[in-house]
Amino acid sequence: MFTIAILGRPNVGKSSLFNRLVGRQKALVHPTPGVSRDWREASVQLAALNFNIIDTPGLEEAPPDSLAAQMSHTAKHAAERADLCIMLVDARAGVLPEELHFAKQLRQMNKPVLLAANKCEGGIDPDGIDGIWQFGLGGAIPLSAAHGEGLAELHDALIEHVKEKGGASLPAPDEREEISIAIVGRPNVGKSSLVNKLVGQERMLTGETPGITRDAIDISWEWNGQKLRLVDTAGMRRPSRIDEKLEQLAVTDSLKAIRNAEVVVLLLDATQGFERQDARLANRVIEAGKGLVVGVNKTDLLDKPGEQLRQIRERIEETLPQVAGLAPAPVCALDGTGIDALMEGVFSMHQLWRARIPTAQLNQWLRDVIKAHPLPIRGRSRLRLRYATQVDVCPPSFALFCNRASLPDSYRRYLMKEARTAFGLQGVPMRWHVRVGKNPYA
Repeated sequence: MFTIAILGRPNVGKSSLFNRLVGRQKALVHPTPGVSRDWREASVQLAALNFNIIDTPGLEEAPPDSLAAQMSHTAKHAAERADLCIMLVDARAGVLPEELHFAKQLRQMNKPVLLAANKCEGGIDPDGIDGIWQFGLGGAIPLSAAHGEGLAELHDALIEHVKEKGGASLPAPDEREEISIAIVGRPNVGKSSLVNKLVGQERMLTGETPGITRDAIDISWEWNGQKLRLVDTAGMRRPSRIDEKLEQLAVTDSLKAIRNAEVVVLLLDATQGFERQDARLANRVIEAGKGLVVGVNKTDLLDKPGEQLRQIRERIEETLPQVAGLAPAPVCALDGTGIDALMEGVFSMHQLWRARIPTAQLNQWLRDVIKAHPLPIRGRSRLRLRYATQVDVCPPSFALFCNRASLPDSYRRYLMKEARTAFGLQGVPMRWHVRVGKNPYA
């Protein structure tokens, strides 16, 4: 499909324009320069046009080994993938020397480039800016991404370029099912490195500094013919340590990614074990009813991997009884060790997360477990479970019809444990609802 990249120096409004075109708040927007550190892509339908749009990090001159230089390299890589580039400038700031340098680099790519001037609310005429002709990109399209002004003019400028590439028609639907996977964890556990190894390219910025990833970046890709949507999220610290508004926005974006995912990979640092914050994140996933897979990264740094991994597994089993049987997968994101086993765990969890048990089989199991362990007596009569049925999938959810609404928690846990063993639902979050049938004699 026709692809357009939005480029420009930091804080000119690239993410605001991206969100405006996509039609929802998909990229983080904040007055702090350099919020976007990885490029993100989304599909856009603007009037009769249908295309992909890429939001990129800010272009700026910086030392070669700095984070800013990596961000600029990422933006240029996105520009190389695009069929058309939009160079966005700040109409209120005028023409800056570094922007002229970047405009020259874009012209040398032999790609069509449109010049757009953002923040033109209030009747600012970008063609009246001193030196605007020095860009060598023709007249500037005036717009205001924050207020939605100028989109009609932008549409008119895009239409000829998109139609030349056949981008005006909708893409053929892909009937294959797409599995949505989110990778979450504390800062600096290797989430972005794992994403890069999975997709086979340096798609995400990585480094030893915690907190490089800020946005939840979603990537469409395939693994052995299976269509997937992978979401890399910002590292989440304990709430008491979050004091910056920007980090709060990043954490909110990560929690939204959990809610929208089908399977969530919780990545741990093998050298630090399973900590309290890891347990909090796991409980977030379980409460959201998502399939949970635990990956243990940096296993190459362990002195006694067998013993230390066993301790992590026991700690998970003790801390997360609601997903008993969850087996962590050891991986090394740098060299790819254990990646295949991790993805097999993801596919297996997705299948179990959608499992449906026939009602007849479920009720035969219920009779057997009640016979083995009868229900307790409450008052003068014994509790009775009449029958059970599965009411939903994703996650598996069951209704137990009882003569009273007060089923003891201990017996509910007993049923969940037996159901995991009988139906092979190890590690899958389940929901059990007690319902009271109508009394025909009332």
